[in-house]
Amino acid sequence: MREAIIHGPEALTAGAVPASNLLPLRVRGLCLTLGGRRILNSLDLDLGPAGCTVLLGPNGAGKTQLLKVLHGLLEPDAGEVDWNGAVPGQVTSRQALVFQKPVLLRRSVAANVDFVLKSRNLPRARRHALLDHVGLGDKARQPARLLSGGEAQRLALARALATEPEVLFLDEPTASLDPASVNRIEEIVLKAVRNGTRVILVTHDIGQARRLADEIVFLHGGRVAEQAAADRFFAGPRTPAARAHVSGGLVL
Repeated sequence: MREAIIHGPEALTAGAVPASNLLPLRVRGLCLTLGGRRILNSLDLDLGPAGCTVLLGPNGAGKTQLLKVLHGLLEPDAGEVDWNGAVPGQVTSRQALVFQKPVLLRRSVAANVDFVLKSRNLPRARRHALLDHVGLGDKARQPARLLSGGEAQRLALARALATEPEVLFLDEPTASLDPASVNRIEEIVLKAVRNGTRVILVTHDIGQARRLADEIVFLHGGRVAEQAAADRFFAGPRTPAARAHVSGGLVL
């Protein structure tokens, strides 16, 4: 089994800020096994420096696990993950990940954002603008545990955006939410993309993929089966599995 490698320029010292951005991303031969099952199987992927990439694929295709590997939460069995030569210790600090079910601190809405700002030595004065940005400015003093599902997810997005990430990973951020909440979250995501944040999003919602994606990466069997600009992908997926997925059929 090959050793997993994360590239970075040896000349950079600890704590130095790389001159380059995290992108483009280059992934080669990525393998991941969990519970005796091969989840990612010699996966290759290239991502450019801008826009929103949506990861599509059937259950078990490895979408969430790929996000976790790219964010450094899971260590692959083998393969190379090259964030444009960034030093491994600096990669995660320049990214943010929002899960399907956010974990909020048992504090006020404002204190949830303050915690992130303090951990990054960022001015707390930014909190008001962040909460207004996600439509929670009037709930700053409210306990976070009393938020609705959509509001909780918007708070999670505010915390993620507080770090000014170069790359924002989103794992099913609107699953099980009502249409109004979905719309508000999608608006926040689109604004982040327009402001220069690179977004990589997992969804099972084909309509959402059509609305948000600049690019589609379709995973099947732990590999990238298809990668294309969103308009080209939806105009005619090349692979039988992708065509079945888009049309609502079973993908085995």
